[in-house]
Amino acid sequence: MHDEDTPCEIKAAVCTIADTTDFLKRIQEVSREFQVHLICFDADKIAGMRHAGIAVKHAVRSFSEGRQISKSLEMESLLYAAGSRQCSIATSFGIHPGENHLYICCTPANEQAWRFLGSSIEILDEDPWETITPEKHALLMTLFGITPEECATVTAAEFPDLVLERVALLDVYR
Repeated sequence: MHDEDTPCEIKAAVCTIADTTDFLKRIQEVSREFQVHLICFDADKIAGMRHAGIAVKHAVRSFSEGRQISKSLEMESLLYAAGSRQCSIATSFGIHPGENHLYICCTPANEQAWRFLGSSIEILDEDPWETITPEKHALLMTLFGITPEECATVTAAEFPDLVLERVALLDVYR
C-alpha cells in the first residue's frame, strides 16, 4: 500500500524471530544502508494497513512539528499505532519472539530496501490480515478500550474507524 495520505510504503510479511535484539539490529542496518525508516507492526494488533499508515503519518507529523514523545520515528509510530503515550504498551505493537505477522512500513519507499529485506523476511503479495476476524475484533476492542455500545454504532466495515479514532486522540492527550 502506498498513497498520498501515507508517507510510507506498507507490505504484509511473515517471519520467525528467534532473537528480537538481533532482528532489530538487522532492520537498523538496512535502514542505515538505504537511508530509510523501517517500522514493523504486529499485524495481529493492527486494524489493517490503513491503521499502520496513519500511525506513521501522525509520527512523521509530530517529528516535523517538534512535538514527538520518543526519540525515534519507529517508536513514535508504534506509540500512535497503540494510541498510547507509554512506550511499554507501544512496544507490544511491534515484533516479538516466534512467528510474526507483520505490516512493515518503509519510509521513504525504497525498492532496494524491500529486496534486501526479502532475503530474510517473507514479503506477501496480498494482505491476509486486512479482514478482521471475530477474535481480532475482540482483541482490538480490549486493546483500544472500545465498548460494545460504540461497536453498535458502526458497521463491521467501519469498525477500524473506531481504532483510528484512538490513534488520532493521542494528539489530543499530549
